Amino acid sequence: MAKILVAEDERDIRDLIAFTLRFAGHEVITVPNGAEAVEAAPREMPDLILMDVRMPLMTGYEACAKMKTDDRVKHIPVVFLSAKGQETEIRTGLEAGATEYLLKPFAPDELTVRVQELLQKYGK
Repeated sequence: MAKILVAEDERDIRDLIAFTLRFAGHEVITVPNGAEAVEAAPREMPDLILMDVRMPLMTGYEACAKMKTDDRVKHIPVVFLSAKGQETEIRTGLEAGATEYLLKPFAPDELTVRVQELLQKYGK
């Protein structure tokens, strides 16, 4: 299946996302913050990046914007996972370069379906 990078600072949520995606057959790399996501993306070359918005060291918005300036990884779709569903939050995420903004909480099967749709949409 696909290789997916997950950046999420809350361990329980990170573990649940990783378990869900691995169960669906994906290879999953996890990191606890945006700064490590920026480092991991060019090393791992994932097919998709799922990222929380509010994280220590570097927010998801900052990490996404930084990745979009890197020719090696700027083509990789970034999807924000956030409990913040306000219009301004979503707009900020899309302006940072994200292709999608999914709201927490979500059911594991819902996440699997959305990830599969995104992978198909972006050619993996």
